[in-house]
Amino acid sequence: MKSWKKLCLLGTTLLVTVGVMAACSSGNKESASDELTFWYMGDGDQGIKPIVDEFTKESGIKVKIQSIPWSTSRDKLLTAVASKEGPDVVQMGTTYMSEFVDAGALMDITDDVKKSDVMKSANFFDGSVATTEFNGQTYAVPWYTETRGLYYRKDLLESVGYKEAPKTWDELADAAKKLAARGDNKYGFGVELKEPTFGFMFARQNGSKLFDKDDKPLFNQPEMVDALKFLDKLVQDGSAPKTDLGLEIGQSFGGEGVVPMFISGPWMINSIKDSAPDIEGKWGVAELPKGPVNNTSVTGGANLAVFNSSKKKEDAIKLIEYLSKPENQTKFFESTNSLPTNKESWNSDVFKSDPLISVFGKQLNESQPMPLLKQWDEISQNFMKQWEQVVVSGKNLQEAMDELNEQTESLIK
Repeated sequence: MKSWKKLCLLGTTLLVTVGVMAACSSGNKESASDELTFWYMGDGDQGIKPIVDEFTKESGIKVKIQSIPWSTSRDKLLTAVASKEGPDVVQMGTTYMSEFVDAGALMDITDDVKKSDVMKSANFFDGSVATTEFNGQTYAVPWYTETRGLYYRKDLLESVGYKEAPKTWDELADAAKKLAARGDNKYGFGVELKEPTFGFMFARQNGSKLFDKDDKPLFNQPEMVDALKFLDKLVQDGSAPKTDLGLEIGQSFGGEGVVPMFISGPWMINSIKDSAPDIEGKWGVAELPKGPVNNTSVTGGANLAVFNSSKKKEDAIKLIEYLSKPENQTKFFESTNSLPTNKESWNSDVFKSDPLISVFGKQLNESQPMPLLKQWDEISQNFMKQWEQVVVSGKNLQEAMDELNEQTESLIK
């Protein structure tokens, strides 16, 4: 990887950005102001501003927050790279990390992380840490995370003989089939057709590494193919819908429970509470059922990084360290519902007293990010096209995965 010092001059303002990275300013000019600029991805800064204001009170370091909607974040950041006018500290979406580390845009903060009691990697979930490390070096600190759990209707599962959520694939398939037998237009489980991580997650639960040590794809190997066969069978035998039903969560999960089990993240909790008050106390969240090998879920979220062009590295690290404290990650959760990556945060009563949220804390111990490849978005889009042809059109699964493997090999050459 080329040194960033060869690509940019070290004379820029440092910004913190959510989602992707920004670039460095050209020339050796001093920054336009003494403020540390923080690019924050989201619709408004209400969730982060009170915490940043406290940082300013304690440190005396002024911070300018620039809020950028997630929908335009990547274009905004790529424009910043091209124009060489970017932020100071950057909030990076975990899926963006590989691309911008590869470009040499993010500062190597390995030493800063190692000497900090707050930022050291041992404080955070392994799946989140994995998104910050490349070639043995650290380029960001985990900030918030998300993972997936199993949402289920307690009352309906009990009616088919399950007093607890299914704990294995076999139990999941059995419960789904019995729930689907309730009548026409009733199902047991939702198999996602348009969620790019879904099939890969089940493949990992069946022992797939997705890629070998030389970064060659393993999508057409038995571990992944058999996992997809398991999911396809649920669709073909009527245990899961074959197409998107077009229902809101209150219609599909509430009421009679058209789809009484599905996999999703913590953001769904409030949606169910708001749209399906009729099932209060009748539903829960559990860790994912275990496949033949494990019950690995998917890690997502965002990290905090420093731009290589910054002349304010020391102040930038101070802000990142402050936002990484367990008490501040807890405050951020309370205002945004973004799950903490700092494991100590989960000892707070905010999480321990909420059985729904606490499940996701447990699941994070068995959770991994999607492969950290800059081509991953295109790979996952190709997977969804092949997967839909299998489920909806009956394409041969092995043939589809052979084609996906070939497409992926061409992409990462």
